[in-house]
Amino acid sequence: MQTSLSRAERIEAVEEASADGDRLVSVAVAHDASLGPTLERVEEAHAKAEYLDGRASGPLKRALERVVRELHRVEETPEDGLVVYAGVVGGSLETYVFTDPPGRVAEGVFEHGNAFVTAPLERGAASRRTVGLVVVERGGAAVGRLDGDGVETLETFESAVPGKTRAGGQSADRFRRRREERKREFFASVGEAAGREFDDPDALALGGTHVTVEAFRDGDYLPAELAARVAGTYAVEYAGERGLERLAAAANGDVGETHERAQRALSEFFSRLPDGDVTYGEERVGEALDYGAVDRLLVAADVDAATRELYAERADEEGGDVVVVPERVEGGARFARAFDGVGALLRFPVE
Repeated sequence: MQTSLSRAERIEAVEEASADGDRLVSVAVAHDASLGPTLERVEEAHAKAEYLDGRASGPLKRALERVVRELHRVEETPEDGLVVYAGVVGGSLETYVFTDPPGRVAEGVFEHGNAFVTAPLERGAASRRTVGLVVVERGGAAVGRLDGDGVETLETFESAVPGKTRAGGQSADRFRRRREERKREFFASVGEAAGREFDDPDALALGGTHVTVEAFRDGDYLPAELAARVAGTYAVEYAGERGLERLAAAANGDVGETHERAQRALSEFFSRLPDGDVTYGEERVGEALDYGAVDRLLVAADVDAATRELYAERADEEGGDVVVVPERVEGGARFARAFDGVGALLRFPVE
């Protein structure tokens, strides 16, 4: 089973998989259904394939057997449903299990053929956006999630950072050093919690007083894959559940607008591609920036933060706009993979 892949990487692998014959098995269990009936259907199909050689190929038997094994591993249907894929791809038996589908699975599926059935993932991805929430305040912090069910508090912290008034007998320099050290430790613990709780959010929103939240964002305390998805920072005066609710209210509209903007820009990029009104790849985009030809610069979210910042500075110098393209928007994974994660809509052709 591909346990080391992120959810976005698993989704991409499922979408790209194909086979010469009937050997790829797709199973989905709806969020409000029990595993039993689906397990019985797959076990029955596996039994028929095992004893009726003429009705199924060896690869299909192996795939059905793997799905049965994975269904037995799961004791009950996860909150948002379960999706399991197994099949022989390129000579290897591959398995992709989603106990964390991108959205709530509404209908059950059991099919096999020469491609995986991706509808359960596509439906979920389209119906439910997930936004990671992090509030960092001097007195504490909170990590939560916003999705179709509302705001969920995942972790809360109390800060051990001393106040601005030092204890008697401490020198000002020593107190300041101790306070900064405690603040760094506190920020690091919040960043680690975000890394634990968020696998593949559509975006991340940061809240707190301006000075505190900007210091957290600029201090590289978040894992790189999360830092690339920060939609913005927002003024929030409270930590805990109350602060998460305030942050969600402030950020929700901006996150949706950011994704819609990225989707529009990427759709325009693909539609103009046959006419040569775009360019892509580091070298050619760099050349277009040199000529001042870039109207909008598209950069994949998984491009490292330092490189994205460099692109943003160069585009700004030439009067261009920068759009960060999340992997989860339609075509986002294709853009990151096939176009090196950087492309440009041009004002005029560059020879």
